[in-house]
Amino acid sequence: MASQQQQQPGGPMSQAGLQQQAALQQQQQQLSQQQDFDPVHRFKMLIPQLKESLQNLMKIASLNLAHNTSIDNGIKTSDTSVQRFDKSLEEFYALCDQLELCLRLAYECLSQSIDSAKHSPNLVPTATKPDTVQTESMSYAQYLGMIKSQISCAKDIHNALLECSKKIAGKGPAQGIM
Repeated sequence: MASQQQQQPGGPMSQAGLQQQAALQQQQQQLSQQQDFDPVHRFKMLIPQLKESLQNLMKIASLNLAHNTSIDNGIKTSDTSVQRFDKSLEEFYALCDQLELCLRLAYECLSQSIDSAKHSPNLVPTATKPDTVQTESMSYAQYLGMIKSQISCAKDIHNALLECSKKIAGKGPAQGIM
């Protein structure tokens, strides 16, 4: 009976294989989605496109220049169609803009990572994964102390902003009365 189940196409062996294959496809999709959001990976993917766009732009520019030169010299008439330079230039600028956005996003991610490491350098051990050893973790009491200092700093900033707004509000009507 067990050998019949294994030999059948819809048996347990093929279902397990299908589940493994589905799980593998899901992991690949998650990896590709993660890479789509990664600005450095996106930047690396856009560089060959930018190179191709620049080559196309230069080719079209040279063809247009040669065509216009031949028209100016009276060799050809303007009956022949040439590719539009403005469209290829627009494509090149669009890719440059995308690259600039990727670089800005990567810079922001890096600065946030640095700030995060600076203001919360150590991790707090979690109860959900007791088997993992966290070498750079802090105790809960240390974590509470850090959080209290961050709250205190936020309150100081809030109070300073309130004082500044009161000073500005106090000067505003006095200037309007004069």
